[in-house]
Formats: sequence, C-alpha cells, structure tokens
Amino acid sequence: MARAMLRRLYDWTLAKAAHRHAEWWLILFSFLESSIFPIPPHPLLGLMCLARPERALRYGIVCTLASVAGGLLGYAVGHFLFASIGHQLLDLLHLTKSFPAAACYLRSYGAEIILVKGATPIPFKLVTITAGFIGLPLFTFIWASLASRGLQFVLVGALFWKFGAPIKVFIERYLAIICIAFVVLVVGGVIAAGMLTGHGAGDKCSHATMAMIAGA
Repeated sequence: MARAMLRRLYDWTLAKAAHRHAEWWLILFSFLESSIFPIPPHPLLGLMCLARPERALRYGIVCTLASVAGGLLGYAVGHFLFASIGHQLLDLLHLTKSFPAAACYLRSYGAEIILVKGATPIPFKLVTITAGFIGLPLFTFIWASLASRGLQFVLVGALFWKFGAPIKVFIERYLAIICIAFVVLVVGGVIAAGMLTGHGAGDKCSHATMAMIAGA
C-alpha cells in the first residue's frame, strides 16, 4: 500500500512538474531555500528534469541563478539584520549551534568553505547568512556561490538532458529506495551542519563560540 501511495504521489508531482508555471515555482523554492526556507529545491528540480528532459539544462541554470540570488538575501540578513532577524532565523532553522564554527571557517578560508560546503547537503542558508555576518567580500561570495550551486544544479540538469530516458526508467524502478536515500541525505546534512568541523575536532573553529566570533 505504501509503495502504491508513493507511486501515485510521484505521478501527481511529475505531472505538476511539467506544468507551464513549474519554472516559477522552481525559482521561488530555490530563492527562498538559500536564505529562509528549510526545504531544498532538489526534488522539484529532479522531477521537472524528468518531465521535460529537453529543458533540463535550462532548469539547472535557472535553479542556480535563483539560488544565488536568494543567497544574496541571506547575505543581506546576516550583514544588516543579524541582531533583529538573522539570529532568530537561525534559531528557527536549528542552525544556531553551527553558526560560530561556520563564521570561524569562513573567516579563515573564505571562498574555499563556500565551494565545499555549498556543494554538500549542509544547509546553504547557514553559509549565506554567516558570510554576510562576517562581511565576506561580496564578489568572493557571488562567484563562489555560483560555482558551488552550479556544481549541484547545472550538473543535475546536464545529466537529465543527456540521459533523460534511462534515468527516468531507473528512478521509476527504484522509486522507494531513492526516496529513502534522499531522506537520509537531508538528515545527514542537518547532522553535518550540527557538527560543522571541516578540519577535525581539534582545530580552533570546531570550538568557536558566539563570544569569540563577536569579538573577532
């Protein structure tokens, strides 16, 4: 029964993904996910690419640009409104404990952290808000975000554009397993954000605190 329900949900979502307004929903999801929205755009992007593989590359590019634009909103919140909005937003998204380490790593490594963390399941909004808070150079933030987001979204679009039909057959055959794997990936990203220690538990940033960051 669960498999049948999952299949019906998949078919319904796939039909919506082919709707003429689907691209605007993709833009909205991608934009908001980079700053305030907890749900990643990957499922919608994947289904849209499945429904219209000939437009998959376009969808990947659109998703990337909207995500980076949303990242600029997150940057602005971190830079101008952290005390009034940013801190509460991190609390709401359960990212407050990860923030000091993220700020420390961004101060120490800059674009390298955006390139690495932005292309992983770790919430990108944590990176964008933190980058604004520490005053990372805007040009650095933009080009690194374009590279890291493009690595995810444009690559997905390119794969669906090139191998659309075979990928669709594979997904439909192993739909339940893929859904479970995606949930595990998202949960893993949340856990990784809580353990944000990209260079081992012994480095200085893994033990950073809000007092250390505010005083830097």
